[in-house]
Amino acid sequence: MSQKAIVLDEQAIGRAMTRIAHQIIEKNKGISDCVLVGIRTRGIYLAKRLAAKIEQIEGNQIRVGELDITLYRDDLTKKTETNEPLVKGSDIPFEIDNKKVILVDDVLYTGRTVRAGLDALMDIGRPSAIQLAVLVDRGHRELPIRADYVGKNIPTSSSEKIVVELKEVDQEDQVGIFDN
Repeated sequence: MSQKAIVLDEQAIGRAMTRIAHQIIEKNKGISDCVLVGIRTRGIYLAKRLAAKIEQIEGNQIRVGELDITLYRDDLTKKTETNEPLVKGSDIPFEIDNKKVILVDDVLYTGRTVRAGLDALMDIGRPSAIQLAVLVDRGHRELPIRADYVGKNIPTSSSEKIVVELKEVDQEDQVGIFDN
């Protein structure tokens, strides 16, 4: 893979997260019935960042959970022919019944990861609504899924790859486009 461009740096990611936090608060008229659930791995860190921004803006905490979608993926058999899937487990230490769940992920591409996330959430409880927040929407949907909150739309070709790096995992914050 060769890097073509950095499309979001640390400051741009911060601004995108602030904008998404404001949009979540505005759309839901506050956060009283809302919870954030991040999809492993980078979605969890983005959800925690959103929670911090929302608390800074609203003065109230919003609960954050972690969702492992490994066993809900539709490509599990392809990925596990040579080895067993690494299941880390979900950690949602609160009820999601009758809550507005904001599902958080780093990149929205085909929609298959989000579909797996929806299935996993529905096995846990029955939210009143599920909304989707993503840092990057790169297009190329295979399923009828759309994000409610988007940090940045980055049109890509199918031969390109979007790589999100976050300090919590990768020691720096940036989003790059790479040639496959």
